[in-house]
Amino acid sequence: MSNVFSADFAGRNISLKTDYVAGQADGSILVYYGDTVVLVTAVSLKGAREGVDFLPLTVDYQEKTFAAGKIPGGFFKREGRPNEREILTSRIIDRSIRPLFPRGYYSETQVVASVLSVDKENDSDVTAMLGASAALEISNIPFKGPIAGARIGRINGEFVCNASAEKMQESELNIFLVGRKVTPSKSGRSYDVDLIMMEGDAKEIAEDVIIDAIKFGLEAIRPAIDLQDKMRQAAGKEKRPVEKVVPDNELTAKVSAAALAGLQEGYGMPRKLERYSKLSDVRNKAIKEIGGDDSVMCKKVAGIVEELERRILRDMIIKDKKRIDGRSSADIRPISAEVGVLPRAHGSALFNRGETQALVALTLGTSSDEQRMDYIGGEEMRSFLLHYNFPPYSVGEAKPQRSPGRREIGHGALARKALVPVLPSADIFPYTIRLVSEILSSNGSSSMATVCGGILSLMDAGVPVKDIVAGIAMGLLKEGDDVVILSDILGDEDHAGDMDFKVCGTEKGVTAMQMDIKIDGLTEDILRKALAQAREGRVFIIGKLRETLAKPRPDISLYAPRITTVKVKADQVRAVIGSGGKNIRQIISETGVTIDVEDDGTVTIASSDAEAAARAVAMVKWLTEEAEVGKIYRGTVKKIVDFGAFVEILPGTEGLLHISQIAKERINKVTDVLKEGDEVMVKVLEVDKQGKIRLSRKEALGAEVK
Repeated sequence: MSNVFSADFAGRNISLKTDYVAGQADGSILVYYGDTVVLVTAVSLKGAREGVDFLPLTVDYQEKTFAAGKIPGGFFKREGRPNEREILTSRIIDRSIRPLFPRGYYSETQVVASVLSVDKENDSDVTAMLGASAALEISNIPFKGPIAGARIGRINGEFVCNASAEKMQESELNIFLVGRKVTPSKSGRSYDVDLIMMEGDAKEIAEDVIIDAIKFGLEAIRPAIDLQDKMRQAAGKEKRPVEKVVPDNELTAKVSAAALAGLQEGYGMPRKLERYSKLSDVRNKAIKEIGGDDSVMCKKVAGIVEELERRILRDMIIKDKKRIDGRSSADIRPISAEVGVLPRAHGSALFNRGETQALVALTLGTSSDEQRMDYIGGEEMRSFLLHYNFPPYSVGEAKPQRSPGRREIGHGALARKALVPVLPSADIFPYTIRLVSEILSSNGSSSMATVCGGILSLMDAGVPVKDIVAGIAMGLLKEGDDVVILSDILGDEDHAGDMDFKVCGTEKGVTAMQMDIKIDGLTEDILRKALAQAREGRVFIIGKLRETLAKPRPDISLYAPRITTVKVKADQVRAVIGSGGKNIRQIISETGVTIDVEDDGTVTIASSDAEAAARAVAMVKWLTEEAEVGKIYRGTVKKIVDFGAFVEILPGTEGLLHISQIAKERINKVTDVLKEGDEVMVKVLEVDKQGKIRLSRKEALGAEVK
């Protein structure tokens, strides 16, 4: 028998339905938020595979097109590979729940969120996040929840929670955050809600506003957390036992004696590959000497070595106040940059920060190059594309190159969000823009290098951006009352640290951010200090970028298409296109331009040849020109009647040349002077209210076409 648990969440009812469908899953929840319905299941295999010492977790968020009453496109007419929204939503659920499984739990686990119905008011990602937590909470899978997510905006100075997509278009802020219930409370309430994951974009918002938005959001998700507590108490299963990881002190001491000195020496090497080579040698030697041919023992030794590495690095930073490369906690690695490094690209930049290097290339196109994003909530035409690539050689590896994975999609989406607020409007710069970031070398913050290289590439291409954007990755190490906030973190510091907080923006404010937290107790004070330190670093980096290129180039590349926009009346679009596209084909054939015609009468002409573009513009104007009283035209006689002739003076525009206006002297028959197909000079005498045109040949005789 099914159970339904309901609560008010951001002013609307949300319901969790248990014991209703997917009964063979360990946990199964139907979440109803308005007409948005998401089924979330959680399944974890019994026991871990032999030799596995990590949690094999898979999260799949999938949108069924029937949820919006749509049939998939393409030949197969069924859902295929996940779209960008599905990938990004899978990532935010994964990043939120992954740290909350207990240490030592290594059973293969899968969470699947299927969108079964969707409306335009209630976010399916907010619904899926709640469902993922609820499915784990009600199951027998060990999980340190509950958690809940919310989308926070700011409209007219007021914070809003889970507003509709249409309403969020007015928002200057769009943050998706996830909070977790933590007990005992330090605030005197029944429990605290700690931030565990956040990402979003903003229109150059001040850091204080970001803090207030987070506080508002964490308070707003309390009803969703209370709802899960109520559900678990009524219908939750007993959790599986997790074998407690008991440290082997004797083995730890033995491994430490064999490896500690070598590991410390390795962490004294500032260059990544030298350090990794040394650490690898020390690790392999300890495993071979102590583990021998016993695979289980080898695994244990490897785990102890990894923990020693983590401990050494944390002690260096927290106790010795020293980082691997000798920097202080707030220092930024050496920065250098070049622009115009690719002669035929429309814009390019090479950005270096420490051992991280990004080559960012830009291509300009027309509106026909826009990307159509087809989601169940509707279509989106995207004129700014950013693609991030992370080839194996960037970290000194050799392995097959695959299509972009979730990491590449996620990093590219974050960098794109960071740059969107400073892009010019289509009215000012009517181009489709594609940025491609090739990470050539990586040692932390490659997505932030993409942001820095991206803005330089945009300016190198002559895109009139509103300001310079930079990005920085912040880290945190916290042990007891000791807290160290790190600027511009290395890969090792990210791995051993407690937080990865990426912040992008201009000198004015934040444009994008992403945060993952591995610990409880991220206080408001720590968050404020992290944002303030991130701002200092960001402003410093912006100064370095200005040294490379202070402002956008005054003109676009010689190899980029010049776009000219011509506006015609909507009812003239047919005249421009012509029967079966005849006129468009003729313009392209004669001038070589690229031409796009919108339904509203916007005609976009693109060509790297200015003369060809000018000819194409003249042809469009000629096709859509309207008769002007007093102007003389060279027309073609289309039809002769007893009382005169009909003359085409413009494409599709004819006027009447009365017999009395053909010649200065009186004529008896029109055919005495004219025949069909003759070219004749005529003057427009009148255009009446119905659009009928009266012409004169005798007043045009001897005159020249204006």
